[in-house]
Amino acid sequence: MLRTCIYGVAMLAAATAGAQAQGLITTHKVSAALANELVGDSVAQCAKNGYKVVAVVVDLDGVRQAFLRGDGSPIHSVDNSYYKAYTVASLGLARNEQTTKAIADRLAKNPPSNVPQTQLPNVTYAQGAVAIVAGGETIGALGVSGAPGGNFDEECARAALAKVKDRMK
Repeated sequence: MLRTCIYGVAMLAAATAGAQAQGLITTHKVSAALANELVGDSVAQCAKNGYKVVAVVVDLDGVRQAFLRGDGSPIHSVDNSYYKAYTVASLGLARNEQTTKAIADRLAKNPPSNVPQTQLPNVTYAQGAVAIVAGGETIGALGVSGAPGGNFDEECARAALAKVKDRMK
């Protein structure tokens, strides 16, 4: 009987190890509370600077985790903030590019081509999104749109991320 129990435990342990070896992965993402804080702080920072913006946090699947449209922000910024965040979350990982600006800068150095650069839906190279990084791993992106230049959008996103960096370890 004892031999049967030990054998059963060994088989269960092997099955568990086998399940892990078959491709189960662990992913990380910001909590809902932290995602809401990031969009709130981005919109607030831009408002302090006189800009009416929209901010969105996406996970690495491109799913919106949090969204905030600041008072008076342009309607097109609703989509554009998402496109910016989606671009960093989906295209930034391959080359470890952590902003839409970094992606656009790389593309600008490419030789001229007649192949469209934005063949993919929801992709933009407009500046204003920053990767959300925890423990050296990109876990999402924060996109901001509506300021009079992408550099100002990016500044607001960076300011929001700077406020929570110690909680992202």
